[in-house]
Amino acid sequence: MNISSIVVQTNPKHTEEVVELLKQADFCDYHFHDEKGRIIVTIEGEGVEEEIPKLVHIQSMEHVISADMSFAFSEDELNAERDKLEVAGSDIPEWLNDENATKRDIKYNGDLKDRF
Repeated sequence: MNISSIVVQTNPKHTEEVVELLKQADFCDYHFHDEKGRIIVTIEGEGVEEEIPKLVHIQSMEHVISADMSFAFSEDELNAERDKLEVAGSDIPEWLNDENATKRDIKYNGDLKDRF
């Protein structure tokens, strides 16, 4: 299951009209808006393939200037990363599970300049 937030931009004079259209839509959930015409909604789908048509539909709504995906959560990706951590087992430094660990406990062994 994927959940993504969408930032919708409209002209401030059309904000209420677009908010009402989004509230009535059965493919997204309205959350809030501001006086500058920015509106936040979320969409859901089994995967990105299900979310993209919903985003495109929002983009094509009357008075919508832009609609862009801002944040996304993928349950499948989260579970895959959890599985990797379980397989890694003892490769995980103990300090990651230590509630008293501080940033001084992190040992950096690289050089960012050489990565690019």
